[in-house]
Amino acid sequence: MNLEEYFPVLMFIIIGILVGVAPQVLGRVLGPHRPDPEKLSQYECGFEAFGDARMQFDVRFYLVAILFILFDLEVAFLVPWAVVVTDIGSTGFWGMMVFLGLLTIGLAYEWKKGALDWD
Repeated sequence: MNLEEYFPVLMFIIIGILVGVAPQVLGRVLGPHRPDPEKLSQYECGFEAFGDARMQFDVRFYLVAILFILFDLEVAFLVPWAVVVTDIGSTGFWGMMVFLGLLTIGLAYEWKKGALDWD
């Protein structure tokens, strides 16, 4: 087994860790650290926090978040496709139309079920 082929992967991991950790360490070491009760207090819309932090949320919050991610990913697929649509021909065009059709059917289903209604 030739491990030299994995050297770029190892370097990528090391650089990724450094990029993620080094700014935090530098900020902690070089930055001022003067905590006081005002800085360490909880902040919630300009007034003191009330109630329990572990209260249950309505499932619609999560549903809206999942729907946002779903349609955000649609755009992530749609933009590169739009760039190369003239190069991929009719097969690529109709493939994307099927994808968009499935997403439209899913949106219509969610709409019909009332997932987008906020009562």
